[in-house]
Amino acid sequence: MIIGICSDHAGLDYKTRLISYLLSKGHQVVNFGTDAPESCDYADYAHPLARAVEAGEVDCGIALCGTGNGMAITLNHHPGIRAGLAWNSAVGDLVKRHNNANVLVLPARFVSYQMAVGTVRAWLQAPFAGGRHQRRIDKITQL
Repeated sequence: MIIGICSDHAGLDYKTRLISYLLSKGHQVVNFGTDAPESCDYADYAHPLARAVEAGEVDCGIALCGTGNGMAITLNHHPGIRAGLAWNSAVGDLVKRHNNANVLVLPARFVSYQMAVGTVRAWLQAPFAGGRHQRRIDKITQL
């Protein structure tokens, strides 16, 4: 699987560590930044990730910022993105099963690294449930 990943300064450490984790699991990773610890704007990294997911250049994406909200809000402005904010493995599983989230967003300041890995693992392994959940997703795109 080809996974795009991005963060702002608050998520940089976890992003760097998650890249190594994903590579160790056999995934290809495309890093959309940031790669510097200085304060930066999450949207500068969220938009390129979203465009890559929409274009099919990557299979899915992972985004990190302090609360996860800035990334999620920015990503969800793209019509082809369903970014799900998750803070544990149960929520990570459900944002895929119920919402078919093609981008997982993590709140780096509010989860441990081990929680982040568990959330990523659950999200990657979960299948989309379809059925009534597809009907609900279809309603999102009717706007």
